[in-house]
Amino acid sequence: MAFHTYILRCSDGHYYVGHTDNLERRIAQHQAGEIPGYTQTRLPVAFLWSADFPSRAEALQVELQLKGWGRPKKEALIRGDWQAVQALAKKSFDTGLRQAQPLLRTNGEEDHSAPQLAPPPVLVLVRPQLGENIGKAARAMLNFGLTELRLVAPRDGWPNPSAGPAASGADRVLADATVYDSVADAVADCAHVFATTVRRRGVVKPVMSPEQAAVAIHGDPSRAAILFGPERSGLDSDDVAIARTIITVPINPEFASLNLAQAVMVVAYEWSKHVALAQPSRVEPDPPALQADLDGMIGQWEMMLEEAGYFFPPDRTPVTKRMMRTLLTKPNWSAQEVRTVRGMLTALAKPQKR
Repeated sequence: MAFHTYILRCSDGHYYVGHTDNLERRIAQHQAGEIPGYTQTRLPVAFLWSADFPSRAEALQVELQLKGWGRPKKEALIRGDWQAVQALAKKSFDTGLRQAQPLLRTNGEEDHSAPQLAPPPVLVLVRPQLGENIGKAARAMLNFGLTELRLVAPRDGWPNPSAGPAASGADRVLADATVYDSVADAVADCAHVFATTVRRRGVVKPVMSPEQAAVAIHGDPSRAAILFGPERSGLDSDDVAIARTIITVPINPEFASLNLAQAVMVVAYEWSKHVALAQPSRVEPDPPALQADLDGMIGQWEMMLEEAGYFFPPDRTPVTKRMMRTLLTKPNWSAQEVRTVRGMLTALAKPQKR
């Protein structure tokens, strides 16, 4: 499977950089305004450039670097003028799997005015017990664009044959997962460590919601790690002590129980709200029925019911009709629904032999 980094030009002349595993579909979504965010408010957009990479990590790496480039360097890249790119940057972008840091060099000097973008956080499962839960956590990660999974002393060893089926296609997350003996080793290259836990366990640290933590992670270009504890007991006090911040999911105090994959999904979803992921295509509802059409349908009901002798006794007829109208005006009938029901009534009034 190939992954693509691409550049679009928006109607206001600004450039948009993104990455995807389905270039044709993603460009079509941008052009149709189906992806909320930057391009949706700057239509039409034009596709200018793309490059292919063997892994999502590499495509994301290049996306982050290109977002840090100035306009002249992007335009040189779009033209394919590598001499100009090198003259502006004094180096080309590195597509290796090192930590994602934008290239912010212009004419050999660092451009400190350009914002640095934070790499995606590392998710660390501490002493996970069941392979199925590791697979489900990987699935939740990939749903929301996270790919780097680290495991600390998994109980049943690694790799675990039960993880693959539960991942439901998130195999590359499992294939790239790395195993560590301790939490300290797993987060040694991270500047910010968050611990997910229901309670503080006697450790006094800043406490954030998943939404607040996502904002903090996106707001700092340093790498962050998020710790998730074992299924049965969660993180212990020593694990939490390593973290600098606690993430607590607001939850029903009478049933404060999230399984591992659910906790991963909540945190990953909040992180994903700040990046451009594909959204389900918008489906426009049928237009609502005109009041005259709705009245006509109700009148048809009344006429058929009168012919069938339904309204009895006569003194109850107004109340019965009012109740029927209330019933039929409760739903938000569409024009198509009204036509369908009236067709049914006509068929009942004039049955035909088929």
